[in-house]
Amino acid sequence: MLCRAGHPDMADANKKHMMLKKITALFVLIPFLFAACDDYYDTKNDPVTYGDTYLHIGISTDKALYRPGEAVTFTLKEKPAGILTVRYFHLGTLLKEESVDNTSWSWTPPEGDFKGYMAALYESKNGQEQLLYTIAIDVSSDWTRFPRYGFLSSYGEMSKAEIDHQIDLLTRYRINGIQFYDWLHDHHRPLAGTTAAPQPTWPDLIGRTNYLSTVKGYIDAAQAKGMKTMFYNLAYGALENASTDGVAEEWHLYRDQEHREKDNHHLDPPFRSSIYLTNPGNSEWQAYLAARHDDVYRVFNFDGYHIDQLGNRGTVYDYDGNTVDLAASYLPFIAAMKQAQPNKRLVMNAVSGYGQEQIAQSATDILYTEVWNECQSYADLADVIAYNDQLSGGNKRTVLAAYINYGRSGSTGYVNAPGVLLANAVIFSFGGAHLELGEHYLANEYFPNNNLQMKSALKESLLHYYDFMTAYQNLLRDGGEPVQFDISSADEKLIVKNWPASQGSVAVTGKMFPVRDVIHLINFTDANSMEWRDNNGSQKEPAAIANADLTVKSHRPVKNVWFASPDYQGGVAVSLQFTQQGDTVSFTLPLLKYWDMVVLEYA
Repeated sequence: MLCRAGHPDMADANKKHMMLKKITALFVLIPFLFAACDDYYDTKNDPVTYGDTYLHIGISTDKALYRPGEAVTFTLKEKPAGILTVRYFHLGTLLKEESVDNTSWSWTPPEGDFKGYMAALYESKNGQEQLLYTIAIDVSSDWTRFPRYGFLSSYGEMSKAEIDHQIDLLTRYRINGIQFYDWLHDHHRPLAGTTAAPQPTWPDLIGRTNYLSTVKGYIDAAQAKGMKTMFYNLAYGALENASTDGVAEEWHLYRDQEHREKDNHHLDPPFRSSIYLTNPGNSEWQAYLAARHDDVYRVFNFDGYHIDQLGNRGTVYDYDGNTVDLAASYLPFIAAMKQAQPNKRLVMNAVSGYGQEQIAQSATDILYTEVWNECQSYADLADVIAYNDQLSGGNKRTVLAAYINYGRSGSTGYVNAPGVLLANAVIFSFGGAHLELGEHYLANEYFPNNNLQMKSALKESLLHYYDFMTAYQNLLRDGGEPVQFDISSADEKLIVKNWPASQGSVAVTGKMFPVRDVIHLINFTDANSMEWRDNNGSQKEPAAIANADLTVKSHRPVKNVWFASPDYQGGVAVSLQFTQQGDTVSFTLPLLKYWDMVVLEYA
C-alpha cells in the first residue's frame, strides 16, 4: 500500500489516543520528575552537572524567528579568551565577517523575506583558528512557510523564570510554533469560568491542575520570541456533562441508526470523562464550538487553533440515522472555524492520513500528519511528505507527529539517538519537520508522557539538526524538482543507492534547482532495521565514513561544489575540490555520519 492519506485500517487509525486508556498515575503524579535533568542553565556562577542529560548552550539569539529588516541579537554564555570572529552565511556563501569583542552583539540580515542564514563563531589563539559555535537565523514574515513545530504539555504553577527557561530552550532549537496540548478544561467548553471571570485554575481531562497564569505566561513568552501559539482541541469532543452546557443530542455521532449509542472514546479513571464525539459537519455544533473558542480568544492571546481528530471511526451516523462521511465533514468544519476567526491560524491533524485530501484543500496553514502503523519504513515516511506536497501543490509544508521509540515510552529510560537522527535525516531532507521537542522528548501521543529522556549528545545533535534545517531551509523546503541522480563510488566503504532507502547502503535523494543541484546522502550502511519508529530503541549508530570518493553525472558545467552536514563542523558549508571531465564530476566527501548534503552550483 502506498503510504499516504486515504483508507488506513481502522485498527491502525484508531491507534490515536488508545494509549490514553493505559496511562497510569505515573504521568499524573510525576510530570516533572526529570524536569531538572532537562536544565541547560548554570546556577549563579557555578556550573551544574546533570550527568547524562546536561546540555551546555554557548550561543543563543533573542528570537526564533525574525521579520525582514529586524536585527538579530546574539549572546554568548561566556567570553572565550581568544580573538573572536563571526561569519554570516547564506546557502554556503559568505555574506559578512566581523570581529566580536563582547558577549552580545547584533547583526541585521540582508533585505528579503523567507531566508535562512547561518552564523559561525571562531576563536583564534596562538595563530590557530577554531570553530566554537554555529547558530541559524530564520528571516520570515510568516512561520508557516518553514514551520518548526514544538509543544507544551504541563501547566502547573510556574514562575516567570521557569516559563522563560522552557521557552528559551525551544527558541534555541529554532522552534517557531507551539502546540499547547491539554491546556483546556472541557473539550466542548475549553475555557474554565467566563470571559469576565476566568477561573485561575482548572482540572484537565486527567485531573492535573492547570493554571491560568502559566498558560498566559507561556503565550507571552513564546510570542516575545517570534513564535506562534496554537491551542489544542478536538474537532468533535464533548464530555459527559456537555448537555448541561448546551450541547444537543442531535449534534452527536452515533454507532447505530437509532441514535442509542453515541460514538465515544472510552476512558477510565483517573480521566474525568470519556470523550463523546459530535458531528463536525453539523452547522449548529460548528457555531457552538466557534462561540466557545471565541471565549478562549477573549481571555488568551493564542494565535490559532490546532484541530485534533481520532482517525477513521468506521461507519458512524447522525441523529437521524444518515451515514456520516467523517473525512468529508472536515472541510466545512475548518471553513466555519476560519469564518468565525479569520485572523487566526488553523492546523489540523490527519491521523494516519485520514481526511488529508480534504484538509489540504481547506484554510489550514500547514499539513500535520500523525503517522502510525500504516507507514513503517523510512521510505514510507518520505512518501507522506511527498504526498502532502502533491495534495497542496507544494504550497503547504508538512509537520509529522512521528513517535520514535514508541514501544519503550511506557517505561523510563533514554531515547535512542540513532533512531531519532536517522528519522530526522529523512524527514528534514524531504522538506518536512518533526514534532518532537517540548519540555521533554515526545515519544508518545499522550504529550505529558516524559518517560524517555534525551542524553546530552542527542540534545547537542538536535541543536545542529534544527540549525541545519533552518539555515538551509531554502534548499530543503523552498521549491526544487525532485530528481534521481546518477551517482557512484568506487570506494568500498561507500555503497550508494538511489532512494528508496535500503539496508546496508547510503541512500541518495535530492532536488534540482535552476542554478544548483542538491544531493542528500543518508547513511543506512549499519542500520539493523529500516523501520523509522525504532520501536524498542535498538537502531544502530552508523560508523563514520571518511574521505570517500564520489562521482556524479551532470550535463552542465559546474562552477562550485560544497557540502554541509548537521554532523560535521556545526553545519558550516565546506567547499570541495572537484574535477569535471565531460559529464562526470568527481570529488571527495570529507565525512558521512548520518546525513550529508552536497551542492553542485552552475554558472
